[in-house]
Amino acid sequence: MATPSERSGALRGSVDLLVLKTLALQPSHGWAISQRIQDLSDGVLEMNQGSLYPALQRLEQLGWITAEWQMLEDANRRARIYSLTARGRSALGRETKSWRRYARAMELVLATTSA
Repeated sequence: MATPSERSGALRGSVDLLVLKTLALQPSHGWAISQRIQDLSDGVLEMNQGSLYPALQRLEQLGWITAEWQMLEDANRRARIYSLTARGRSALGRETKSWRRYARAMELVLATTSA
């Protein structure tokens, strides 16, 4: 059985992957990242601030994303705009491959009928 830290690691990995994929599409600020994930998942995935901002900090510390303050044209306010780095793009490839392997394994188990 998975330990609590292993379970939280899997959840953290999926949040990180979603953020990396979103930023591969275009640089964004936090709220826009959460909205994009919700839109792309047809409303199934909701990214709350308690998960998103720690993920952004973690990814920035890893050097997978960068952030800089910019003025938002449509809101007349400053926001931190996050961008994917070259290291982040490589990590996205690795994490996507790992997630797909995990999803295939889950599907194998779920598709099993009783013997």
